[in-house]
Amino acid sequence: MVPFFAEANPYVRGIVPNIARLAEALRTAGGPVAWVLPANEAPLGSVSAEFYGPEVSATFAATGGSGPPRSRLWPAFDVGPDDLVVEKSAYSAFFPNRSPLPGLLAERAVDTVLVTGALADVCCESSARDAATTGLRVLMVADANAARRDQDHNAALHTVYRSFGDVRSTDEVLALIAAAPADRARRGGPAATRRCPPHVPGG
Repeated sequence: MVPFFAEANPYVRGIVPNIARLAEALRTAGGPVAWVLPANEAPLGSVSAEFYGPEVSATFAATGGSGPPRSRLWPAFDVGPDDLVVEKSAYSAFFPNRSPLPGLLAERAVDTVLVTGALADVCCESSARDAATTGLRVLMVADANAARRDQDHNAALHTVYRSFGDVRSTDEVLALIAAAPADRARRGGPAATRRCPPHVPGG
């Protein structure tokens, strides 16, 4: 997550401790942790200005901030030296050719992803759908995702649970990580974490 979204939404700031707990548990277990940031372009590409209008489109294109990717994360996060930090240029981090994340996870033989971050009903749900479509196991962490409103958050979790993956609490996922054999943790299961990029939806 980046400051643009954490500063604007108390729900987003509220999930920071849970994301940090999950990241640390995965590092300890030998699993990969990835942080995904918005690239400096609008998420709908050339039609963004047409769809949102030029002003909103320009705002979306700047939400990821400037500077080296690691410096653009919300400062409360402790990013490990071996963590992956990548950009994505679409709502979904798993949409073809819009982020290096899928290839990096494939290189590490990851078969399961945790989805955390904001917004739950935009980038996180989009990433969960596409990750599932590519054949990855998807686990969305209920109290490590945030949306603008409770009903939006709950609708996203319901959609993922019904059609694309599992939904668990942070405590449940931490218990799964602790119980996983070391070799599976290194391969990404039960949960190789990716950080769903923060994003502001239109409207």
